[in-house]
Amino acid sequence: MENLSKKPRKIVVKVGSNMLTNHKNRIMDTVLQHLVGQLAELYEDNIMPILITSGSVAAGMEAMGRELSIKDDAVRRQIYSSMGQPRLMRHYYEIFQQYGIRCGQVLATKRDFSPGKHRENMINCYNGLIASGIVPIANEDDTVSLSMSAFSDNDELAALVAELLEADMLIFLTHKDGVFNGPPDAAHTEVLEEVKIDEKTEQYIHDKGDPKTIGRGNMASKLKMAKKAASKNIAVHIANGTTPNVLLDIVNGKQIGTRVMAN
Repeated sequence: MENLSKKPRKIVVKVGSNMLTNHKNRIMDTVLQHLVGQLAELYEDNIMPILITSGSVAAGMEAMGRELSIKDDAVRRQIYSSMGQPRLMRHYYEIFQQYGIRCGQVLATKRDFSPGKHRENMINCYNGLIASGIVPIANEDDTVSLSMSAFSDNDELAALVAELLEADMLIFLTHKDGVFNGPPDAAHTEVLEEVKIDEKTEQYIHDKGDPKTIGRGNMASKLKMAKKAASKNIAVHIANGTTPNVLLDIVNGKQIGTRVMAN
């Protein structure tokens, strides 16, 4: 990479379940390989990535191999997450190890971001990992989160972590090419290259989430949290995570997806 001095030092990258899993809700190793390969290249270029990953519930369902008979949705999610967290981290650990990079898991609840000892402890944890050259991999702690105080989704967690660490950049990777100016599948619909935080772009959002998928987030959620992070002077991008070298190209200033910017 060139022009290193102008590049961000800390980048929060959020990847969702819909990007990590196939139509059978199975974790796709090729997607993880592509993602971690780019994170490793950033790391070697002295840019610390902080990964916010979904996928623990999908990994738990894959490990179970069958549907749980428990009727309570919250309890069922807790069980899947409890089984899936170590499985998902094993995937990441083994791939990062191929590049000689260590990674560490940070599980959080919304309470951890409230002012006080919990927040201070969270900051100390992240700063300790970063200072030690360990890539933080964060997820909501679904096993103990209370439904009334849980994150709306990992998009919210990503925005909070970016603000907490005063990150230089926040990148939302999704299975869409960015924010469209109409229904993504309609003729003549285009990706918006840039969105200001005070623009009424929610009118363009037609992605209400697919009830057949595991992920809780959708484009409306990403745009809302992207605007929140941009208001803190964090450079924010929403892009398709399956695009080759998408992270590296965004960091190098190439126009990909949608930029969300403060006024």
